[in-house]
Amino acid sequence: MVFINPKTDFAFKKIFGSEESKDILISFLNALLYQGDQNIEDLTIINPYLAPRIRGVKDTYLDVKAKLKTGETVIIEMQVLNVEGFEKRILYNAAKAYSLQLDIRESYSRLNPVIALTITDFIMFPQFDKLTSRFALKETEFLVDYLVYDIELVFVELPKFTKSLEDLETVADKWLYFLKEARRLGEVPENMEEVPEIQKAFRLAHQANLTREELDDLEHREIFIQDQRNAIIKATNQGLAQGRQQGLEQGLEQGLEQGLEQGLEQGKKQAQIEIARKLLDILDEDLVSQKTGLTLEEVLQLKQISTDEDG
Repeated sequence: MVFINPKTDFAFKKIFGSEESKDILISFLNALLYQGDQNIEDLTIINPYLAPRIRGVKDTYLDVKAKLKTGETVIIEMQVLNVEGFEKRILYNAAKAYSLQLDIRESYSRLNPVIALTITDFIMFPQFDKLTSRFALKETEFLVDYLVYDIELVFVELPKFTKSLEDLETVADKWLYFLKEARRLGEVPENMEEVPEIQKAFRLAHQANLTREELDDLEHREIFIQDQRNAIIKATNQGLAQGRQQGLEQGLEQGLEQGLEQGLEQGKKQAQIEIARKLLDILDEDLVSQKTGLTLEEVLQLKQISTDEDG
């Protein structure tokens, strides 16, 4: 069997955002948001997957949106590329989903919480090793929650998930392994078949179940993502090369300036010593120090050297 890559946002929406994906999405969200507790019993998928045609850069991401039975809106996105402004877009989409709940003159009390769950295929927070990070409004000094806990940003960084197939324990482990490794698998692992929703996700990800149109769209999407990744790598390498060249030029310039300053300083010192040698024959040590700028200790050392040479 050949499985499509769930990390491609096109495939991600097909697997988790289709009309038949409700049970898959409930299992996925309970595992990643609530540590496996069955907090979500029912939801409605908003704008379900309808085999969209992908054309160029405009459709740069396809998120999954669901409204929970308890009123919350959840935005789920798989992000493969660490593009400029991505972190702002996540916050913008969450705030937009929150504000669009109300019509004109409706009471703010009708607003329901929004959770933005983002799975990244890159390290977003290198300062800590946590796989899952949660952000909400808090008081900056005492870290007390704001009076309403209505917008939460949740990030799952796939590169930080390093468990092997044999080490999978929780349903969350199995979902993350599915996201990372499904493309490389030739069959559904036995220990993952135990979760019916994951088994169903594998069926949706089975390449043989895709239409020719879907396969074409998926291929174009993967090529687009690879091109973007290569562009980022190229830009990074060019930036590093330019930085090294600028650093070298600045280093040479600074080196010349520093060398000139050191040369002038050394020349000035040598001139002071030569003048002091001549003055020692006619002036006492204190006056020589005052006239040349040398310290009294330096003048005394110079006098001792001259005496030893004469002796």
